[in-house]
Amino acid sequence: MAASVLVFDIETIPDIAGLRALRGAEATLSDAEVFAAEQAERKEGGKSDMLPLYLQRVLVISCVFRNAKGVTVQSFVDRSGNEEGAVIQTFFEKIEKHQPQLVSWNGGGFDLPVLHYRGLRHGIVADKYWDLGEDDREYKWNNYISRYHTRHLDLMDLLALYQPRANAPLDAMAKLCGLPGKLGMDGSQVYPAYLNGKLEDIRRYCETDVMNTYLLYCRFQKMRGGFTEAEHEREIALVRETLTGSGEAPWPEYLAAWG
Repeated sequence: MAASVLVFDIETIPDIAGLRALRGAEATLSDAEVFAAEQAERKEGGKSDMLPLYLQRVLVISCVFRNAKGVTVQSFVDRSGNEEGAVIQTFFEKIEKHQPQLVSWNGGGFDLPVLHYRGLRHGIVADKYWDLGEDDREYKWNNYISRYHTRHLDLMDLLALYQPRANAPLDAMAKLCGLPGKLGMDGSQVYPAYLNGKLEDIRRYCETDVMNTYLLYCRFQKMRGGFTEAEHEREIALVRETLTGSGEAPWPEYLAAWG
């Protein structure tokens, strides 16, 4: 396994301010009215009710970070409604500092493109993340950007052999592998939860998703020979010990569901 591993997941909500600007919506319309008008038009046009990626506002980025010191779970959260740029910048600064193995589940299809668009909008800087070999020749052959390189490992994409029709949901694979899967909500419930002031519930949900991804990554490492059976068991024991020692939500519930 790499010297450090950073597994990540994001939760987003509709960018109503951006939607308002693109639609030229009247200032007298409420956010709910602007969003409802967009949804009605999308439905009438036979489009998905999910807004395009560039209109997905980043609310939470949750990470499992594994290095020689152990396993930590950390979330970067836009608590004020005006910190999206700072949240994204902090995430990329962690990549800049540690240059970790980056791991996701569908990160290449959703999370990273969202972070690219929103990062561009906010003027964030991420030199090492975008290095394609101009600064470090090693990055020419293995960088975060190229789909078939492994510095960013989109575990879902790899397991599907890069065939979208073979993709599997994180929740399903987690449960099939004996993990808790999603707890508390699913992606479709994030925006209603946000409107009801349940930001901490969204953070906890995102953290359980990213932990599921890390544990599936550990299982993948065993499958590909990166872990021996004994090493895998030690890693799982370390994760259980770390979560038990935390005592904070959502980990007691997660551990109980894990069995």
